[in-house]
Amino acid sequence: MKILIKNIKELVGVDNKARLLVKGADMAKLNTIKNAYLLINGEIIEDYGKMEDLSNSLLDNGKIKEIDASGKMVFPSFCDSHTHLVYAGSREIEYSDKIRGLSYEEIAKRGGGILNSAKLLHKTSEDELYRQAMQRVDEIISQGTGAVEIKSGYGLNTEDELKMLRVIKRIKETTPLIVKSTFLGAHAFPTEYKDNPDEYVDLIINEMIPQVAAEGLADYVDVFCDKGFFTVEQTDRILIAGIKYGMRPKIHANELAKSGGIQVGVKYNALSVDHIEYTEEEEIQALLNSETMPTILPGAAFFLNMPYSPARKMMQAGLPVAIASDYNPGSSPSGNMKLMMSFACVNYKMLPEEAINATTINTAYAMGVSDEVGSISKGKIANVFITKEIPTYEYFPYAYGSNLIDTVILKGKIR
Repeated sequence: MKILIKNIKELVGVDNKARLLVKGADMAKLNTIKNAYLLINGEIIEDYGKMEDLSNSLLDNGKIKEIDASGKMVFPSFCDSHTHLVYAGSREIEYSDKIRGLSYEEIAKRGGGILNSAKLLHKTSEDELYRQAMQRVDEIISQGTGAVEIKSGYGLNTEDELKMLRVIKRIKETTPLIVKSTFLGAHAFPTEYKDNPDEYVDLIINEMIPQVAAEGLADYVDVFCDKGFFTVEQTDRILIAGIKYGMRPKIHANELAKSGGIQVGVKYNALSVDHIEYTEEEEIQALLNSETMPTILPGAAFFLNMPYSPARKMMQAGLPVAIASDYNPGSSPSGNMKLMMSFACVNYKMLPEEAINATTINTAYAMGVSDEVGSISKGKIANVFITKEIPTYEYFPYAYGSNLIDTVILKGKIR
C-alpha cells in the first residue's frame, strides 16, 4: 500500500544526492521543499517534490492512503547512535547526590554509578529487562526516533552481558525500530577486579567477546576509555579482539579528561567517538584524517553539569558532528532527541540547521545506517514524522518543552 502525504508546509532534510554525512560549513545548510508531497511505497520513499509537480501517474488506482499535512512539516526520523536504554530500575538517589555536590567520579568510587546499575541488572530477569526496555522504546518512538543504537555494559560479567545483548536482539526483532547492538563489557571495572583490572580485560577478550560473537549479538565493540576507567593500552587490546570477531569499534572518549580515547578510536577506524568534552587541536587534527564521526551527547553534559564539547570549533575545522541522547539511568535519563537538539542550540550554540543535520543524517552515519535512513531521499526507508502545525522548522528546537510530533511513520507504516 502507498501513503501520500500532501500539502506539506515544508519537507525538511531533503537530499537528492543521498549523502552519507554532512560536515563543516555544509552542516548549516538544510535542504527543504515548501508546499510539498511525499510518496511512500511499502517501506520505501518513492518520490517527493512540490505539490504542483505531483503527477497522477504516481498514484496507484486509488489504492493509496492520503494524509493532509496542511500547516505541518515532515522531518526524517531521528537516529540515536548512543543509548544504554536496556537497564534495570533507576538511579534517582544519585541524582540527589549530584545536587548535594558529589561528582560523577566520586559517586562511582563509592560503588554507585555503573556498578549500581550492574547490581540491579544482575537481579533482574531477561523478561523483566525486556518489559522495562520496551516502555522506553515506545517512548522514544513517540518522540520521533526511528533508529537506535543500544549498548550493553551494565552486566560486567559474561552471563549478564549476554543477557543484555539478548534483550537488545529481542527489541530488534519485535519493534519497527532499526536497531544496532554494541558490546560494552568495558564500561567499568567490577569491584572484584579493582586491584587487578587487567584480569578483567583478559576476561573481556578471552571469554566475553568470543561468546558474544558466537551468538551474533553485537554489531560494534565499545570501550569507556577515560580517566579512572580503561586506559589507552587496555582499550587497544579490547578493540583488536573485537575487530578480530567482526565488531567495528565505537569509543566513549574524553568525557572526563584528555584520555587519548579519540586517537585510539581513530587508530582503529572507530565508527564514532562519543562524549568528547575534552577535545583540542590535537584531537581535531586526528579526526580530520579519519572516517570517525565525532558525536556529542548534550543530555549527559547538561545532567552532569560538565564542560561542553567544542562543536563549533570542530565544524569550523571542517568536521562533521553528530548528536545522540546517551539515554541511561545515571547521566542522561532521557531519549528525547528533540530536547537534545534544543540543548545543542542553547548550550553549544549550534544553529537549528546544524542540530537537525546532527540528529538525522550524521547520527545515522554514527550508527552505520545513513545509507538507509537519516534524510528524505528516494529509495531510503520511510522513517519520517509529521509535526503539528508549526510556523517554521526553527520553531521545532525553539519550543523545547512542547510535544510537536503529530504522526510517526516507521518503515512505511503509521504508528
